[in-house]
Amino acid sequence: MKVTVLYENHSGFRKGLLGGHGFSALVERGDVRVLVDTGTDGKVLLNNMEALGIEPDSIDYLFITHGHYDHTGGLKALLEARSKPLKVIAHPGIFQRRIALKPRRREIGIPFTREELEELGAEFVLREGPFEFAEGFMSSGEIERITWDRAVGYFPDGTKDPVRDDMALILDLGDSTVVITGCGHSGVINIVRHAEKVSGKPVKALIGGLHLVGAKEELLEDVLKNVKARLYAGHCTGLESFAYLRCRLGNRVEPLHVGKVIEL
Repeated sequence: MKVTVLYENHSGFRKGLLGGHGFSALVERGDVRVLVDTGTDGKVLLNNMEALGIEPDSIDYLFITHGHYDHTGGLKALLEARSKPLKVIAHPGIFQRRIALKPRRREIGIPFTREELEELGAEFVLREGPFEFAEGFMSSGEIERITWDRAVGYFPDGTKDPVRDDMALILDLGDSTVVITGCGHSGVINIVRHAEKVSGKPVKALIGGLHLVGAKEELLEDVLKNVKARLYAGHCTGLESFAYLRCRLGNRVEPLHVGKVIEL
């Protein structure tokens, strides 16, 4: 199984790759290719795909971790670059309108309607519960929240958004699993526990944004105590939180950048 990072805050060290706020990664297992999220800007996503030799039509499924703009903004451009339909696995709540209030009131949800994406070839498979959509590829479904989460934002009526549509991709390695999370709004500990519960297997590695930016020391200590998986952390993890985890866990924590390849 191979994971290639296509969209990240850091552009990496290969000429021609672009960085930007957001996340996207390609997972390859056998002859199945699953793209996780699409970043914020379709031009950046397609540039990086071309630079890394990845054809838009070679993707079999798109897995959307949640309906924020920095994970769905490249979706329209991806569909326009394809010559055939694309199955999109996601939670039914991804099209909810959502806003941020700081530093100003602004829209932070998916920037497209379901109808316009379907006209471009998106075939949505929207489910709340966990299910396997291809051999070795499982959607976590809604993640049970036993301890703290990292939900952000609001609905237009001013109520807090619990980001219930936050899901993770669970990859079966046989005796263990790998979990890919877009932002980790459900909380890192909850994500790992939920993945182990629905898969019946331990989590070997956690890849993606862990949404620990600005986290207090006691929360980071809680992660150290309860998460034993290898961490490949980027996007919304936060530089200070990443440094804290790296100092404590050493090489068990690795940074993400565009073009990084993880083989498991």
